[in-house]
Amino acid sequence: MSEEFEEKVSLRDYKAEILQILRSDFTASDVQEELLRYHENDIAAALAELQQEERQSIYQALDADTLAGIFEYVDTLSDYLEELEEEKRVEILSRVEPASAIAYLEELDKEEGESIIEELPEEAREEIALLNSYEKDEIGSTMSTDYISIRQGVGVRGAMNELIAQAAEIDNVSTIYVVDAEDVFVGAIDLKDLIRARAGMPLEDILVTSYPFVYANESVENCIERLKDYSEDSIPVLDMENKLRGVLIARDLAEMIEDQISEDYAKLGGLTAEEDVQEPLLKSIGKRLPWLIVLFGLGLVVSSIVGMFDHVVSYLPLLVSFQSLILGMAGNVGTQSLAVTIRSLMDENLTGKQKLLLVLKEARVGLCNGLILGSLSVALIGLYLYLMRGEPPVLAFSVSFCTGIALAVAMLLSSIFGTTIPIFFKKLNIDPAVASGPFITTINDLVAVVAYYGLAWLLLLSWL
Repeated sequence: MSEEFEEKVSLRDYKAEILQILRSDFTASDVQEELLRYHENDIAAALAELQQEERQSIYQALDADTLAGIFEYVDTLSDYLEELEEEKRVEILSRVEPASAIAYLEELDKEEGESIIEELPEEAREEIALLNSYEKDEIGSTMSTDYISIRQGVGVRGAMNELIAQAAEIDNVSTIYVVDAEDVFVGAIDLKDLIRARAGMPLEDILVTSYPFVYANESVENCIERLKDYSEDSIPVLDMENKLRGVLIARDLAEMIEDQISEDYAKLGGLTAEEDVQEPLLKSIGKRLPWLIVLFGLGLVVSSIVGMFDHVVSYLPLLVSFQSLILGMAGNVGTQSLAVTIRSLMDENLTGKQKLLLVLKEARVGLCNGLILGSLSVALIGLYLYLMRGEPPVLAFSVSFCTGIALAVAMLLSSIFGTTIPIFFKKLNIDPAVASGPFITTINDLVAVVAYYGLAWLLLLSWL
């Protein structure tokens, strides 16, 4: 952005404006009138800047519907609900998304949570029970029941009447879902198409029967990649009988993608789950320790393999100088192959032949890169040992030749392992992301050590 453009454009600080309103001497009705001019997200951002006493003015000025809309944007719902009287807390819980209400209720003691559920309206209790019937990693546990549906067979005029009747209670009105008499999903209609349609036009003329959908029992992880290809405001969620049970709105999808990225990033670092900066010490240890124990065991194996070649090292200590080069490059290559493979495995339709071609391609890339870097190692390490260390030419270039060959072999094998391990994990229904980071690096260390000292034992000890 140019300085000239920045001078002409002055972005409003909505949070500052809201804070000024709340800290003014406006009456409750004036506060309500002013706040309704702002988006709920901006009001939610301002809430975090206020003291509890200051937030009370908002709670008193706004009704439960408006507060529920604001609370959908806060980071921690419980922080604000605990500041409310029980009656208003129950009102808001009956109006927020069922997934948000469930997340709050799970933080309470079992008895307190059950007591609040009993006070909720029957419709809200049914929605919470519906979402609770699905596992945490299933789409159904995150879906929204905030959608408009109409019966198949009504005309455009009837659809408009249904839209108007339901819109008073529903926020998600941009897409209208059509079901048959048994609630089986038939298709969807875009609101703008319905508005443009003539009253006597058959509804089928604007009905999209190939509209994307997901099943409530599908896992979140398996659905994300498929859903990212669509830019719809909401995606219908069906049960196994193809009956419409809810929708997945765009905001929920964005949060799911963010959560999945955070989870994969945690696994990349060898964590069993995403870690929060403020969580208790023992909880953080619990997330890190399991994989550290596994890596510790693998590290002992690597160390024992090195110990098996102690006679090679004692005969030619110079080899130790280039061990880190071999191990480091093998780890880098393996991690590159791993990243490519995990990205490819997101495609659930990847065939066995395509997986084989992926392994072969990564093996070729690893071999070519290994030959190039191995050749450089032969020349550069040989010259370094001869010119800088004063080693005899035969010894210098023998060591460099062994290092170059070992580097090429280690990079080839690391590329293969970096590709086949996540494919193998996927076959076992284990998240391939757990093969990332420290795990694959340790495996590649093992491969590199065997390749390096094994070749040194076969080549150098027989020459020198």
